[in-house]
Amino acid sequence: MYIAVDAMGGDFAPQAVVAGAFQAAVEDRISVLLVGDADRIERLLRKLGDPKGRIEIIHAEEVVGMDEPAITPIRKKRRSSIRLCAELVRDGQAQALVSAGNTGATMISAKMVMGTIEGVDRPALAAVVPSPSGQTVVLDVGANVVSKPAHLRQFAVMGHFYAQEILGTRSPRVGLLSIGEEEGKGTDMTREVFQEMKSTGFNFIGNVEGRDVFAGSVDVVVCEGFVGNVLLKSAESLAAYVSRLLRDEMRRSWRTRFGYLLSRPAFKRVQQQTDYRETGAAPLLGVQGGCFIGHGRSNPKAIRSSIRRAFEFCEADLHNKIQVNVAELHRREERLLRQQGSQELAL
Repeated sequence: MYIAVDAMGGDFAPQAVVAGAFQAAVEDRISVLLVGDADRIERLLRKLGDPKGRIEIIHAEEVVGMDEPAITPIRKKRRSSIRLCAELVRDGQAQALVSAGNTGATMISAKMVMGTIEGVDRPALAAVVPSPSGQTVVLDVGANVVSKPAHLRQFAVMGHFYAQEILGTRSPRVGLLSIGEEEGKGTDMTREVFQEMKSTGFNFIGNVEGRDVFAGSVDVVVCEGFVGNVLLKSAESLAAYVSRLLRDEMRRSWRTRFGYLLSRPAFKRVQQQTDYRETGAAPLLGVQGGCFIGHGRSNPKAIRSSIRRAFEFCEADLHNKIQVNVAELHRREERLLRQQGSQELAL
C-alpha cells in the first residue's frame, strides 16, 4: 500500500514534507511515493538517513503555488506535483494522496483526475473535532460553498462510515446543523434536508446547534461547506485565543507559574487533542481513493500524522464501503419512487 505525498505542497515544503514522510516510512513502516523535484528530495533524504526501502521518488517538473487558481493543475500545470499525485492514485500505483499545498487545487485534482464515487455528486471535506465523548466528524467544511439537499444526505452517509470505520463509533449519531433543535427551525433548505435525512436509515437524531458540535451529543454533523468552514475557522481561532489567554495568565505571578508547572501534563494532553499537527490532514470524502488535505503550515509532525490518517483510511477500505452504501441509498430511493408512482396511478 503506497501513499502519494505532494513533496512541494505547503509553506515549509519540501523540507518539512520530506522529513515527515521519512518519519512515517521509518517509524510507522508506511510506504510512500514522494512527488516533486527529485534532486531536492534526494538531497534531503540523504541527510536524514536510510528510509528502509519504503520511499520512492516521482519527479514532477512543476509546482502549483498557494496563490494560484484551483484549476491550474488541470489547465496549465499538468506536470505539477499535486496533479501527478492524483494520477498515481487514479492509476492504482498509490491508494491515497496527501498534500499540504493549495487546497482548491488539491480538491480539483482529486475530483477531476481521480474521479468521484458513483452516486456522489459532490465530495465533502471532513474535519474531526474533539468532544467529551471522543471525536465528532463535521462535513462539509469547505469543499462546496453551496449544496443541495441531496448533497447533504450524501455527506451524512460518508460521515457515518468515516466515524464508524476510522473513529470506531459503533452507531454514529448524525445531526443536521441548524439554528434550533425543533424540526421546523432553519432555512427552507435545512427543513427540506431534515425530511430527506430520515430516509438514510442511519441514526439521525434531528437538528443540532453549534453548541452541540463540541458537547459530545452528536458524532456526525452535516452542513453546507460555507457554514462548516466558518464553524471550523472560528473554533480554531477560539482555541488559539484561549490557549494564549491561559498562558498569559499563568505568567502573572510566581504562584500561577508554579501551578502551571504542576498542571503542565494536563495542558499538554488538551493541546494534543486540539492541535492540527496531531490530528493530521482532513479527508476529502467521495472521491475514488483517499485524498487528505493538510494545513499549509504543516511541519514534519503534521505531515507524518496526515500520512498515518491516509493509511488508516485505505486499510479500512473506506471509499469502497462508502460507494456500496451510497449505491444502496440510491436503490432504496428508486424503489420508493416506484412505489409512490404506483400508488398515484392506482388513485
